[in-house]
Amino acid sequence: MSKITNDDSLKNWGMLILLALVWGSSFILIKRGLEVFTPGEVGAYRIVAAASFLLPLSLPRFKNLNKHQLFYLVIVGLVGSFIPAFLFAKAQTQLSSSLTGVLNALTPLAVVVIGALFFGSKITKRNGLGLAIAFIGVFILVIVKEGAGLTSFAGINTYALFVILACICYGFNLNIIKFKFELLKPIEITAISLLLVLPVALFYLILGTDFSYKVANVPGAWKALGYVTLLGVLGTALALILFNMMVKRVTPVFASSVTYLIPIVAIIWGVLDGEVLLFGHYIGIAAVILGVWYGNRK
Repeated sequence: MSKITNDDSLKNWGMLILLALVWGSSFILIKRGLEVFTPGEVGAYRIVAAASFLLPLSLPRFKNLNKHQLFYLVIVGLVGSFIPAFLFAKAQTQLSSSLTGVLNALTPLAVVVIGALFFGSKITKRNGLGLAIAFIGVFILVIVKEGAGLTSFAGINTYALFVILACICYGFNLNIIKFKFELLKPIEITAISLLLVLPVALFYLILGTDFSYKVANVPGAWKALGYVTLLGVLGTALALILFNMMVKRVTPVFASSVTYLIPIVAIIWGVLDGEVLLFGHYIGIAAVILGVWYGNRK
């Protein structure tokens, strides 16, 4: 393995911070899109916008792929983009954008567990302790509700499960990219995986929703459309290219560690938008970030 220079290390951390800023802003964009559109419409159009933006890159490269590569690219398109786009939009119908961003920090833990279960990776004692700390934080976040004390079981907010499922999808995605695509370039992985799920998203959006009617008739629809377009192009297409580049440069766990910087950005946006976090939420947030950081640091 080649030696990592200081310049390489700075580039890796610079990419990590840039991704945190982009993806940390995704949750407020989803929130704005949901003011007009349903979760399904937001998720589907996000994929359509991202895949359409990358068509000039994906179409010329598509013919050079073999069946093995296409198989895994379909999986990457589904678990890395398509399914999470719907899950996050659904979750934010009942979760604030800031808390959704915090729960997204479970991705590195999902990477560790799935890597151990399916890709031959090992879970160290440090990983295990980090998992335990973060799990406590998540548990606090999903039971603390307005009007209930920190130790009061107000009932689990089941919409948090949509975020957890999305993190599991990302865990599979990261490991597949790292271990199954030694020859493909990051831009090819991103563009073609989105191209392969584009027909499904487009079919659902046109025939399965009132998306077109809303765009033409509902006040504020064009503004909401602009937010989701930005989400698709910047937060999905360009960010995934950068992310997949980083996955090829570093370990899956380091790459997924962007998710414990994302909550900081998401919380800032949420507070600016008037979202209220309770005392218990701050304890849960601290536990999640501490657990992910401890479990993945050298």
